[in-house]
Amino acid sequence: IQDGVITYDGIDITKIKKADLRRSLGFVLQDTHLFTGTIEDNIRYGRLNASEADVVEAAKIANAHSFIRRLPDGYKTKLSGDGSNLSQGQRQLLAIARAAVASPPVLVLDEATSSIDAKTERLLQEGLQALLKGRTSFIIAHRLSTIKNCDRILYISNKGIAEMGTHEELLRQEGNYYHLYTAQLES
Repeated sequence: IQDGVITYDGIDITKIKKADLRRSLGFVLQDTHLFTGTIEDNIRYGRLNASEADVVEAAKIANAHSFIRRLPDGYKTKLSGDGSNLSQGQRQLLAIARAAVASPPVLVLDEATSSIDAKTERLLQEGLQALLKGRTSFIIAHRLSTIKNCDRILYISNKGIAEMGTHEELLRQEGNYYHLYTAQLES
């Protein structure tokens, strides 16, 4: 920090242990990184001491449980090569399950739905809505269906915050957000 203060829940972040700060944040990124091991292990990576029931509950929140159950070995199915035996959408659902099992107070989603098909996006949206409930969340998205239900949307241009409001307020303004949203509806 060069100037000013960054606070987290009213506490100067320089006064928070780095490990505690990191533990309080969850991330679901555009590129999901899975490791060689079971699906259960990959979900549990969000909270290493999570029970089997916690892992299953997290998968249900993420809408991943049904596809996992259909796999030959269910939660014990081995993944290899960064989950190359799963679709991109399935990998994203596991990333959401990983965040759900961690249950952090703050969640950051960075283009979490950008590279998936419409059917999987609906599953992801349902899982995300359950995951976001009761948390502070930062969602970075070009696909505006991801952020429609947010309390506050910031449209950021190369000059900074250009527009701010709810989905409905931004549509009424008929500015950049409106034009982007209507263009996405037409495609």
